Amino acid sequence: MAEFIIRRALQALLVLLVMTLLVFFGVNVIGNPVYIFASSECDQACLTAIIEDLGLDRPIWQQYLTFLGNLLQGDLGKSFTHGIPALALIFERLPATLELAFAALVLALGAGLPLGIYAGLRPEGWGAKLIMAFSMVAFSLPVFWIGLIMILVFSVQLGWMPSVGRGETVDLGGLELSFLTLDGLHHLVMPALTLSLIMMAMVIRLARAGMREVLFSDYIKFARASGIRESRILGVHLLKNILIPIVTVLGMEFGGVIAFAVVVESIFSWPGVGKMLIDAIAVLDRPLIVAYLIFVVFMFVILNLLVDILYSVLDPRIRFGGQER
Repeated sequence: MAEFIIRRALQALLVLLVMTLLVFFGVNVIGNPVYIFASSECDQACLTAIIEDLGLDRPIWQQYLTFLGNLLQGDLGKSFTHGIPALALIFERLPATLELAFAALVLALGAGLPLGIYAGLRPEGWGAKLIMAFSMVAFSLPVFWIGLIMILVFSVQLGWMPSVGRGETVDLGGLELSFLTLDGLHHLVMPALTLSLIMMAMVIRLARAGMREVLFSDYIKFARASGIRESRILGVHLLKNILIPIVTVLGMEFGGVIAFAVVVESIFSWPGVGKMLIDAIAVLDRPLIVAYLIFVVFMFVILNLLVDILYSVLDPRIRFGGQER
């Protein structure tokens, strides 16, 4: 097990190094932030002073080496527009995004897993057909369209839900959380549901496919012949096997939800890192954009590493290359 974790960790470090190269050089060849900060009356001497102040007068490779050295010390640079460390801005907005992503994940698992299991147990029933039709629609519709329709129906026409903001929050260990208050929970429902629908559709399909594959396997037949209760067969033997692909997909999808919650946060004016990224792109705040992308890459790599470890715990054959030991 230790050898498996070390091997995966070294692969993760290599991926991080390559992605820092791609992100840094990719962002730094787009646009020129100097002209955003310079006024219309700024002459050449003024432009030169701004370039030196932003550290853009050095060759790009020197800028990258400086960035890499600072990165190893946990410093991702200072935001051009805010004048404070970019990482501090990300951590300031991150709790809102994490809260939204976790709420979406809970909704996706809480609704998708039982619906998928039911559809797998009774595939020919009307209920299963309706569930699969729902999963197809949820997977196909654009997220921004779902969000706009929800606002139109539940906020504008019915007046049941607030359409923007995060609502009242509670400070818990330095983190501002909204789901602990009734008003915050009220604000959380629509964006979390909007963000969860694609994940919910995936869970339904994976759970149904897993049930159909495992339900007629020999060890399930043997368990039934041995007189084991049906609830134990479903809750232990079946569930453990269908969770392997679900854990893998949701592990990566959760990273995607955090990284690409930009659309939902913009629609519902949710004050997370996604909305911060849109604002940074508008003013070409390079350090903030690079810091966000590096943070997202780091998060994906860590999530992938955790999923690999959890995967190997659920199925020990994986860490041995598919061979029993």
